[in-house]
Amino acid sequence: MSSYQVQTALKRLGHDIRVARKKRRMSVADFCERLGVTDKTLAKLEMGDGGVRLETLAMALMVLGELHRLGEILDPAKDDTGLVLEQARLPERITGRRKLPSAKSTTTEARSDVIDDDGSAF
Repeated sequence: MSSYQVQTALKRLGHDIRVARKKRRMSVADFCERLGVTDKTLAKLEMGDGGVRLETLAMALMVLGELHRLGEILDPAKDDTGLVLEQARLPERITGRRKLPSAKSTTTEARSDVIDDDGSAF
């Protein structure tokens, strides 16, 4: 039911997991034991089967020492589309809010020696 692009990405991910496992000289049996899965589940993961649990993928990344990458997948600071959309929603002009006179401000207006700490005068 998934698209061709999704299937291709999953197959590439599975292949990359297999290559990473082999580079670390981990056997299928050892990797399966560390993941807590059967060799059939590992085969599905390495083939890019979309039915493999997300937790299994996370465990595989952890065993490979790459779990931090899972947290970087949709990092808001690197989400180009989200950043562009957010910038497009920024207002063209920001107008200052009018402050209603309060009891404190009416008493300070009469005094000329009071320093303005509101930050309104730069």
